[in-house]
Amino acid sequence: MEYVRDYAMYASIFGMFSFCWFGWAQENPRASWRKYLGIASGIALLVCLLGVYLSITNWGAASALKERSSFTTYLILLYGEFFLGGVGAFFLIKRKLARYVAPWIAFIVGIHFIGLVHVFDDPALYLLAALLVLIAVAAPFIAPKLQVANSAITGIGVGTVLFGFALLGLIRFFTV
Repeated sequence: MEYVRDYAMYASIFGMFSFCWFGWAQENPRASWRKYLGIASGIALLVCLLGVYLSITNWGAASALKERSSFTTYLILLYGEFFLGGVGAFFLIKRKLARYVAPWIAFIVGIHFIGLVHVFDDPALYLLAALLVLIAVAAPFIAPKLQVANSAITGIGVGTVLFGFALLGLIRFFTV
């Protein structure tokens, strides 16, 4: 079954979080990157807003979350993600390892998409999960070589991937 409303929500949610990750990337990137990060943030926000509009105007369309068990699983995974992300970030900051917070959050977000594959009946979320985990693991090795914060590499990587999935949501929405 094609979940039309979910595809619009992909554009909205992935667009919004792409915007957020491009913002986080601005913590300490190279100065020459800032303009492009700002442009990327703006475009991601526009995709988000289009997704919001399409979601609202298609609210009655098919959605995986209309099934109570799927919605419950979604909420459990969402709250679990927030909890693990927050607890991990707290301990990293407490241990003076704040530079690893962005990769940690990206890792947790990536892992949570594995559980969402079954909620949304969408195997493409496995690819999203794998890419986010890969970025989370690679960023702490790449950032020092480029003399930027881990959050710059993590934010650019995750922002780009989420933007791609926001666009995929729009494509799927318009081709159903």
